[in-house]
Amino acid sequence: MDPIAPRIAARARLLLVEDDPQLRGMLTELFTDEDYEVDEAADGQRGLHLGLTRRYDVIVLDRGLPAIEGLDLMTRWRRHGIATPVLVLSALGNPADRVAGLDAGAEDYLAKPFDIDELLARLRALRRRHLDTARVLPIGTARLDLDTREVHPGPDHPDLPGPVRLSERECALLAALAGRPGQVFSRDDLLATVFSEAESPIVVDTYVHYLRRKLGRGVVDTVRGRGYRLGRGPRP
Repeated sequence: MDPIAPRIAARARLLLVEDDPQLRGMLTELFTDEDYEVDEAADGQRGLHLGLTRRYDVIVLDRGLPAIEGLDLMTRWRRHGIATPVLVLSALGNPADRVAGLDAGAEDYLAKPFDIDELLARLRALRRRHLDTARVLPIGTARLDLDTREVHPGPDHPDLPGPVRLSERECALLAALAGRPGQVFSRDDLLATVFSEAESPIVVDTYVHYLRRKLGRGVVDTVRGRGYRLGRGPRP
C-alpha cells in the first residue's frame, strides 16, 4: 500500500464539541466503540477551529459552551460553507429551543438526558442522508463525482470533451477543497486531512500540480503566504 495514500475508506470522522469533561469522555468512548474517529473540543473557539480546518462526517454539538455559544458557533460554520451535518445535544430541550437549533442550521436536535441507542441511531441516519447528497461536489460549473472519481465538465468547458478521471489521491485533495469552497487551506491543513500518513507538505504541492495538469491552473488557486483554495473550475 502506498504510504501517502489518503484514508478515503477510513472510519467516519466525528467532531464532538462539549464542555462537560465527564460527558465528553463518556461520549468519546461511546463513539469510538461505534468505530468513529473522534476529535474533541471543550469550548466554542476550539470547535470553530477544528470545524473550519478539518473534514468531518458528522458533528455533535452542545449549546452552552465557553468562548462561543453553540448556535453562534454553528452559524459561523454555515457562513463559511461548512455543510457537515450537525446534531445538537443540549440540556435546553423545550420546543422553542429545538426550533431555534434547527433554524440555526442543525440537522437534528436531541435533549439531555438522552437514550444512547437513540443518539447512535440518529447519527447513523444523519450520515446516511449526508452521503446520499454529498457524493457529487461542484467545481465551478463542473462537478466531481466521488464514486467514479471523475470531473464532469460544465457548459463553459469546451476544451474538456468528456469526464476527466482522477487518481484516488487527486480526488481526495480536490474533494477537500470543494467541500469548503472559498476557504483557504494551509499546506499543513491539507497534509493532516488528506495525506495524513505523509511526512512532508511537499506532497500537497505535488498533487496540486497533478490536478492543474489534468484540469487546468484555474481548478486550484494559490493564496500567497497562506495556502490553497478551490478555484473557479477546470480551465484549458
